[in-house]
Amino acid sequence: MLNLTGKNALVTGIANNRSIAWGIAQQLHKAGANLGVTYLPDEKGRFEKKVKELVEPLAPSIFLPCNVQDDAQIAATFEAIGQQWGKLDILIHCLAFAGKDALSGDFSNVSRADFTQALEISTYSLTQLAGAAKPLMTEGGSIVTLTYLGGVKVIPNYNVMGIAKAGLEMSVRYLAAELGPNNIRVNAISAGPIRTLASSAVGGILDMIHHVEEVAPLRRTVTQMEVGNAAAFLCSDLSSGVTGQVLYVDAGYEIMGM
Repeated sequence: MLNLTGKNALVTGIANNRSIAWGIAQQLHKAGANLGVTYLPDEKGRFEKKVKELVEPLAPSIFLPCNVQDDAQIAATFEAIGQQWGKLDILIHCLAFAGKDALSGDFSNVSRADFTQALEISTYSLTQLAGAAKPLMTEGGSIVTLTYLGGVKVIPNYNVMGIAKAGLEMSVRYLAAELGPNNIRVNAISAGPIRTLASSAVGGILDMIHHVEEVAPLRRTVTQMEVGNAAAFLCSDLSSGVTGQVLYVDAGYEIMGM
């Protein structure tokens, strides 16, 4: 029943084979979606080479650089999508960043620069990309982003990223309200802690994972593929009545009090 054949899906945020975005891309491809992939450009082209080799088995028909701190690159990305695909059905937003100094120690010590950068990349970029995608989602669409429990509860060392995720979740609701009349749905997945390039910057991430494995109802954490399955559901007609929601994919950890 879960069939994304004929759907054009843009996936952002793939860095390596541990990325949650990579798990999502694989499951969308498995469901039949036509993939487009963006990568973060760097001066030496290392990210481009790494991501291109990784996604090659998924045969993306669009592969473009997109730094969300560069308005021109965002515009070029969606212009290319319009020219090549004509329409966009699915947007996967897996973008988050905070400087390592902002992910440990006292939250009150976060610098203005680190605070601004974290919210620009991790929160505002969803609004940017959704606004650029809106004119291309002529037949409706689904936008899915990634959040974490630290956006609603205090998690040691998550610090400024918790503020960013709280803003991201509220952005999901405002975007869902705005885009709903266009039959565009906007949802978030709150995934349990997974060892990724991004999470490695959070102090004590391994302790966090072990704690979830001990406390979560399923007595484990989750995999990239499980998050990918949830994303495929949210992008499919099976979730046609779901928008503005945060779906927890965390082995049940969120329900526990202790």
